[in-house]
Amino acid sequence: MKRKVIDDFFAPKNKKVAVLDTAVTLQCSGRDLLKTKILKETGVPGLVLHTDFVDHDEEQQILAFLNHPNTCTWRTDLKRRTMHFGGTYCMMRPRSAGPDQPKPEIVQAPPMPPELNWLVQRMVDAQIYKDDQRPQYCIVNEYTGSLGISAHTENFQFGEPVVGLSLSSPCPIRFHELVEPFDGSVRSGKAAKAQKTGRTVDVELPPRSLLVMTGQSRWKWQHEIVRTAKGRGPGWKRVSLTFRFKP
Repeated sequence: MKRKVIDDFFAPKNKKVAVLDTAVTLQCSGRDLLKTKILKETGVPGLVLHTDFVDHDEEQQILAFLNHPNTCTWRTDLKRRTMHFGGTYCMMRPRSAGPDQPKPEIVQAPPMPPELNWLVQRMVDAQIYKDDQRPQYCIVNEYTGSLGISAHTENFQFGEPVVGLSLSSPCPIRFHELVEPFDGSVRSGKAAKAQKTGRTVDVELPPRSLLVMTGQSRWKWQHEIVRTAKGRGPGWKRVSLTFRFKP
């Protein structure tokens, strides 16, 4: 099988996918669950928003799992709380650390937890991921107050789609079109050097919605959560789960 290169993801396809309101049957925890999936156009090529991908009870189930001290551990070395499943991550030094403090440490994250298997299966059943290409990695971010994250693309070592589940409070996500695909992280400072066209698109993320990035939206548009308190009332909080697949 020929290995794909970036240009392959932008090649014309014979089949055009229509964005419609549709009902699909999903398999969840051994039972058939009929859900009405509303797919919304976003204005960004390759970007699709699935509203109400999980229901309120399932949302609370996920949040309870993430916040249970016996099952999950939040890292607190960043301004926002984060959590990783699969692969490794870099534990940063405290901002107040002196020169004699330990250097950043590479930490092995736990594997994708079985408590999220039903959610991954739902994405497979909805044909978001292929059965033999299930996501092995998940990053959880908790945004409160005026917290956000700078514009970036997901690391190019991961394939497509990149999928984000939004929980708790609604939140807009801003997309920036790039002149060409650019792989650069926020932590390294390279993401800020990407050449932009100046075109931006804001997409409102309702609670319990699933954002799917493929094609240009995955490789040629950066995304960010703007750091602002505007529009965020008391108690505002967004929790996101970003799923990634490595070929």
